[in-house]
Amino acid sequence: MSTTRHCTVRLDRQQHDRIVALATEQNCNPSDVIRAAVEAYLGTATLLTSSHRRLARISEFMQLALDVIISEQYPEFRDRIIANTDKRLEQYHGA
Repeated sequence: MSTTRHCTVRLDRQQHDRIVALATEQNCNPSDVIRAAVEAYLGTATLLTSSHRRLARISEFMQLALDVIISEQYPEFRDRIIANTDKRLEQYHGA
């Protein structure tokens, strides 16, 4: 009994062409390229999760630290900073 399982994946034309070109360049089958891509993604999934968690923690720390510093040392600027932050958020992120 084989340890492999069959899986069908639909790709758009550009993705398919890129996979075929890479397989030709590496002298292997398109299936080998796809398996390598899946393995690379699955192998880094937990690393990316940990990395995202770390970045979120750093970001939250910096935001809290800046808020405390501004509130304690520069309270007269706090409302203006928040207003400009909201303005930039809308301008650059459409939120």
